[in-house]
Amino acid sequence: MTGSPTADEQRDAGSRSAIADFYAAFGRRDHEAMAALYLPDATFSDPAFGHLAGPEVTAMWRMLTRAATDLEVSVRDITARGDRAAATWEARYTFTETGRRVHNVVEAHMTFEDGHIRRHDDHFDLWRWSRQALGPAGLLLGWSPIVRIAVRRRARRRLDEFMATEAR
Repeated sequence: MTGSPTADEQRDAGSRSAIADFYAAFGRRDHEAMAALYLPDATFSDPAFGHLAGPEVTAMWRMLTRAATDLEVSVRDITARGDRAAATWEARYTFTETGRRVHNVVEAHMTFEDGHIRRHDDHFDLWRWSRQALGPAGLLLGWSPIVRIAVRRRARRRLDEFMATEAR
């Protein structure tokens, strides 16, 4: 005999639903729906952008969704327990700086508070990404700290420029 879901089960289902909604919005390039799922002072990190906080997080998603012309996003293996949730998501797109196709597989880990994302950490193989996005240079040097630092600096500079343009 089954009863009503417990508060923990409802919270876990809500977190799983929020992750599914987030990546569905990403696939539609709907940065507003994505931003609505974050707390205003949320944090984000990944190998390309490093650590972002507050408005930088939603600005990054605005920048990425506006630049994407052929983005395909899928999500799978969504899990949630307590205030933590995780998923594997994949993005297929053309990297605008080189015109090269990328298929990135990302492990996302999120912490939720009051049904919103407090912390979002994405993990992916930057060398694999750089081989696809940068071509021969990424293949030969994508594993090196020099390329990792250069990728992060370039991503950060693009975000800073985007935010400055928006502020005007």
